[in-house]
Order: sequence, then C-alpha cells, then structure tokens
Amino acid sequence: MHYLIKDTEFEKILKLLNEIKGIHRRDRGKIRKFLEAICYISRSGCQWRLLPTYYGNWRSIHKRFKEWNKRSVWRRLFHSAQQEPDMEWIMIDSTIVRSHACAAGYGKNTQEQEALGRSKGGFSTKIHALVDALGNPLKFILAPGQSSDITQAEALSKNISDSFIIADKGYDSNDFIQFMRRNHCTPVVPSKKNRKQPRDYDLYIYKERNLIECFFGKIKHFRRIFSRFDKSAQSYLAFLQFVGLLIWLR
Repeated sequence: MHYLIKDTEFEKILKLLNEIKGIHRRDRGKIRKFLEAICYISRSGCQWRLLPTYYGNWRSIHKRFKEWNKRSVWRRLFHSAQQEPDMEWIMIDSTIVRSHACAAGYGKNTQEQEALGRSKGGFSTKIHALVDALGNPLKFILAPGQSSDITQAEALSKNISDSFIIADKGYDSNDFIQFMRRNHCTPVVPSKKNRKQPRDYDLYIYKERNLIECFFGKIKHFRRIFSRFDKSAQSYLAFLQFVGLLIWLR
C-alpha cells in the first residue's frame, strides 16, 4: 500500500496520541491505516462511501472520525503539534471556499450556525486563520461566506501579546487597533482610503503577509478543504485541524 503520510510524520502523530487518554493505540497498523484513510479523504475530497476498500470499511472509519472529533482528538493533535511557534509576529486573514449543495441540510435554520452563507462566490464558508511568523497555522474559525473579516479579528488574536499583528486593510478598525494595543501588540495594518488620518505602519514587516496567502494555497491542495462537502461545521473544522497538523509535521 502506498502511504500518504511519511513514516517520520506517523511516528510523531503516534507520540502525540500517547498523550491523549481513551484512545485505542495498541495496534499501530490499524491506527496507520485509519490515518491514511483520513489523509486520502482530505487529499481527494471523495465521498466516504467511495473510500478504497483496502483502507477498511468506510462506515467504521467515518464513525471513528466522528468519535475522535467528538472527543476533540483532532483539535488536541493540532495544538499539540504546535511546538515552539515563532510569535515575533503573527498574521490573520481569511479565505472563502465554495460549499457543495450536499453541505446544506444539517438542520432547519442552522446555516449560519454551521458557518454556511451566500457571498459573491455563491454558497460558501469563510475560513478565518491565524498563523505564526513562519506561516504555520495556530487557530481556525469558521463563519458564513458573507461575513466580514473584522468580525473574527479579536477572537483570532485573543491571548496574543507582545507581537506584531499583520493584517490587510479589511482589519483597519479603531476598536481592533485599540484591542491590539491593550494587549501590548503592534498593529501592522494599512489604513483604509477613507481614513481621515492614516496611520503609519512598518512596510518592511507588512511584506511578510505573503506567508498567510501561501498557507491558504497549501491547504487548498487538499480537495476536502478547497471545497466544503461536510454538513457540520465541526466536521469541516476537524479536516482543517488534520491538515494543519500535517503542515506542522513537515
């Protein structure tokens, strides 16, 4: 069987799993096959029922994926992999992904709750992300596609202090600028054209913002991220956390 996850990456994941209680990990082969199945789904974007049979029964794999999500295993793996992030400066931004029609219908009147909405691009979800100075992911927040970037700015940069926060003009808000300064952070945010008194910002540091754009390019190589097929926002977020984990392990 061709492995999508490198041996060194699998060993690191296994080491992180050993720190999580309640996870059956005695059979390395079964864990490897399960993780490979999730990686295949993430890469190909295929339906669960179309998962190749050599990975095992798709129903069992799907059930285990949801169980790990319920126990926050994907979230804990993602955060555990964040070893010594470079916090000299951090970047925040968002990207819109198209949502397939099958992503709708989780429950009546639950579209906004499940981070589904309609933007200029159609039926969509917006991924708000926070990355460190090296472009490695630290946090994800999902919102409906039509939501403004600034709505999740404070939630993304919560608990960040003594850092440069790099963001584009969409984050030029008096409230957010004050929020950053209260946390002893230096805003590196260009002023909007309609601002009467434009602020100065470090243009040299601002050039580093390309790293978050490159990060969005990396995660969109995974078809399950590039297009949203999951009805539940939590399931889609779990795939994001799994992909973020793989990026940290590279």
